[in-house]
Amino acid sequence: MTSQSKSNASLTILFLGDVIGKPGREVVKKYLQGLRRDSELADGSGAPFPHFVVANVENSAHGFGVTRENINELRDVGVDVFSGGNHTFDRKEIFAFIDDEPNLLRPANYPHGTPGRGHCLVEKDGYKLAVVNVMGRVFMEPLQSPFLVAEALVGKVSEVTPIILVDLHAEATAEKIAMGWYLDGKVSAVVGTHTHVQTADERLLHKGTAFITDAGCCGPTDGVIGMAQEGVFRRMVQQLPSRFEIAAGPAAACGVKITVDAVTGRAQAIERIRFFDEPQTD
Repeated sequence: MTSQSKSNASLTILFLGDVIGKPGREVVKKYLQGLRRDSELADGSGAPFPHFVVANVENSAHGFGVTRENINELRDVGVDVFSGGNHTFDRKEIFAFIDDEPNLLRPANYPHGTPGRGHCLVEKDGYKLAVVNVMGRVFMEPLQSPFLVAEALVGKVSEVTPIILVDLHAEATAEKIAMGWYLDGKVSAVVGTHTHVQTADERLLHKGTAFITDAGCCGPTDGVIGMAQEGVFRRMVQQLPSRFEIAAGPAAACGVKITVDAVTGRAQAIERIRFFDEPQTD
C-alpha cells in the first residue's frame, strides 16, 4: 500500500449514521458547527475538526432517499462523503444528479450499469481517504456478494491510499461482524449502518481495523427508528397499511470517531459519538 505525504501523523475520520429527514440534517449541522467552533478557539484548546466526515444519507429526504439540496446542505457544514443503502433510489430525482456527484455513493454490489458509484477517493491536506459502500444480502436485496465486491474494491483503492473506510449497509448483525473480520488488516474501518440503533461493540480488531456493528442514526429520539409512533403502531399493532412520517421531538446525532495512522492506515482508536440537540432528562 502507498503511504501518505505526511509521516508520523494520525488523522481522524468522523462517521455519522443514517441521517433521517430534516431533524437528522439539523442535528448534524448543529453538531458539526459546534465542532468547528471548538476547533477554532483562539487558545487552541479545542479539539481539531475531523480531517474527513462521512455520513450515510439514504434517509435524509424525509426518511426516504436523498435530494441534491440535502447533499449541498450537509456539504456546507463539512460532510465530505455521502454513503447510501437500500433507500438511495427512493426519489426519482436522484437519477438527474447522482452521476455528477463523485462523493455520493450507492452500494457497489448493485448490478453493473446501475447509476452512480460504490466507492470514491477524497483528498484533503495531503491525506487521501477511500470510502467503499456495500449492502448486505441477509434479509435484504439479492445483490452480488458484499464480501467479494468489497474485497475487490479494497484491493484497487489500496494502490492509492492505505486509509480505507467501508460502510456496510446491512440488516443482520452477523453479516456485519463477519465483514469486520473478513477485512481486518486490509482497511482502516468497517462501519455498519441501516438498523438506526447504535451498538456498543466498537473495538479495534486484531490486525488494526476499527469496527462497530452499527453507527446508529442522526434523527428523532422519540420515534421508532426515526418514524412517528402512531404510524408504526397502526402497522404493527393493528396490522393496517400506514404511511410513515418523521417523528417530532428532540434529535440526536450518532456515529463514531476513528483515529488512523496516516502512513499505515491502521486504526489507533474508535470512539462512539452521541450528540443530543437539547439536554436530556431522566
